[in-house]
Amino acid sequence: MSDTPLLRIGTRGSALALAQTTAVRAQLAAAWPDLPLERIEVVIIKTTGDLVQDRALSEIGGKGLFTKELDEAMADGRIDLAVHSMKDVPTVLPDGIVLPCMPKREDVRDAWISPKAACLADLAFGSVVGTSSLRRAAQILHRRPDLSVVNFRGNVQTRLDKLAAGTVDATLLAMAGLNRLGMAHAATAPLDVTDMLPAVAQGAVGITCRADDGEAHRRLAPLSHADTLVRVTAERAFLKILDGSCRTPIAGLAEIGGGQMWFRGLLASPDGSRVVRAERRGPLAEAEALGIATAEDIAHQNR
Repeated sequence: MSDTPLLRIGTRGSALALAQTTAVRAQLAAAWPDLPLERIEVVIIKTTGDLVQDRALSEIGGKGLFTKELDEAMADGRIDLAVHSMKDVPTVLPDGIVLPCMPKREDVRDAWISPKAACLADLAFGSVVGTSSLRRAAQILHRRPDLSVVNFRGNVQTRLDKLAAGTVDATLLAMAGLNRLGMAHAATAPLDVTDMLPAVAQGAVGITCRADDGEAHRRLAPLSHADTLVRVTAERAFLKILDGSCRTPIAGLAEIGGGQMWFRGLLASPDGSRVVRAERRGPLAEAEALGIATAEDIAHQNR
């Protein structure tokens, strides 16, 4: 049998990106008996966001920093699929690339991690919190303006090592990432979404392919999770209306129950001094419109 790959999956090289891609690869092999694991190649591609670690994302271009090189590899035909953390994916995709598949979403919550405090309220006055997320920083400072928030980049283990070394007193990571890495024990506690509204699409993984690649579309179809797709679609519609980038503290979460959607959104100033919130409920069939309407409510309040 030929050892030529039947599918080539592009991914970043971080431990988390590889864990997500390994899971997708296994799901593809399980869904298609004619597609064994050894015929699905994982292609590691370095992105701008991986290469530049000494500056905040907002200083080097914002959205697209973790996807641009993967998009280019797909357009060039070097890969057939790309696996992304959905919160890194711009709301407008490059021409010729589509996002037909999202497997079931992981935990949407942020993880509070601190050797010094069980929760944000318990952290000593004037403590230092490390995060590269303006969304997290703004919500922290809104509740605790006495704290100092510093830029804190690097992969999960790097951040945990810095925390252990005492560089900061606390940090936050996505529970989804910790779960996927088998490191949920590293969290001091998950933060309730009422205390820390998540990033749009947090916990969701998306798989892109070329719009005209019928074989990729066919292979991906069994992996997509309907509720995840509709929730993230609504959240990304919300983000697009507010023109969100890594320079804008924005949070949004769509939840489903009883055929209804509950959408909550937030826009903040970077220093946390102003936080504008809105929420809407409505039929699941109007999910995308709910996300847009919530964004318009916030934009109206923020004038």
